[in-house]
Amino acid sequence: MKYRFFLSTLLLVAALALNAQKGQNKSSSSDEGYKFTPVVQLKATPVKDQASTGTCWDFATTSFIESELLRTGKGEFDLSEMYIVRNNYVDRLKDNFEKKGKGNTGEGGQGHDWIIEFTKNGIVPAEVYTGLNYGSPRHSHWEMNSFLGAVAGVTVKSGKESDQYFQIVNAILDTYLGKVPETFTYKGVGYTPKSFSASLQINPEDYVELTSFTIFPFYTRGVVPFPDNWRNYNDYNVPLDDLIAIMDYSLNNGYTVNWDGDVSEKGFAHGKGVAIIPEVEKTDLYTPAEKAKYGKMTIEERTAEAYKFSHPFPEVKVTQESREAGYDAGKTTDDHSMHITGIAKDQNGTKYYITKNSWGTNRNPFGGYLNMSEQYVRAKTIYIMVNKNGIPPEIRTKLGIS
Repeated sequence: MKYRFFLSTLLLVAALALNAQKGQNKSSSSDEGYKFTPVVQLKATPVKDQASTGTCWDFATTSFIESELLRTGKGEFDLSEMYIVRNNYVDRLKDNFEKKGKGNTGEGGQGHDWIIEFTKNGIVPAEVYTGLNYGSPRHSHWEMNSFLGAVAGVTVKSGKESDQYFQIVNAILDTYLGKVPETFTYKGVGYTPKSFSASLQINPEDYVELTSFTIFPFYTRGVVPFPDNWRNYNDYNVPLDDLIAIMDYSLNNGYTVNWDGDVSEKGFAHGKGVAIIPEVEKTDLYTPAEKAKYGKMTIEERTAEAYKFSHPFPEVKVTQESREAGYDAGKTTDDHSMHITGIAKDQNGTKYYITKNSWGTNRNPFGGYLNMSEQYVRAKTIYIMVNKNGIPPEIRTKLGIS
């Protein structure tokens, strides 16, 4: 009996010790990693998946417009990305012909492409036009794009856009994306794409694109020469501090931000839900606590530590000059578009932008969202699209936007 009591007591003590250890491990684990606290969190529709396509610009801008509909009290809409993509293909193939085969017949684009197609052709709900007409539950455009590119090459060589050419292009698009409905019924009401877009009361003139490069003067408009800007669209150009001020003012006043930039850096870690520009070379920028922690490490050791993403790491202080150097060296490129829906801070008080991606919900711990630090955004933004009412009045006046 005593033995059993002793054994039971021993087992109980061991169990309590094990549970205490587990609790300590859990607590220790919870102290690791980035901890984000939302400061501004605006309404957005569910995260989608662009899957095997290069149509991020379309998904980001569709999400941006859907948030505009939420902001203005129109309700939640699921608009068709592929309706915009289809019409955009027709325009870009025509542009390629006019440029004698030197246009961009790929999948990439920018936010203004969405606005232009919406203005010309309207929009439809996603349930009316899914763009999945090829037996796949997920979007995949490689084969379709290859056929379109081949057909475009033939007509460039012939020097003529024949009726047969347009028939072939439409047949390819119909085969993969489906035929565009001339009329449809949505929630019991009959529409055409144009009448449905009119019912949304979205004014295309409310949306402007802004960038920050010294390749043309500030507070003027000019072309940022990236392949995806195949329309040679003119962006408003502002100093970098103004670009950040516009983003902050927009978000703090209820307007989300359509973002386009570079995601090729190792500091862009969608799987971890964070994007940073870690400072691994100049420890004189570190706080005293950071110097004590990282100062004796080699650059290689600091780099390895930063890319563990196990805790917030000191970041580069990005300036207009350093941003421009990244562009000039080809390190800042037009890779990806996403939708910024808020502002957050980490446990050290560092500011981040809450960003809705279009890579599905299962690829990171934040349901498809990530947090881009202000320094990352300063370094890697190509352009933003905002509602003009989300621009601070003094900057709007300098730009001459009425």
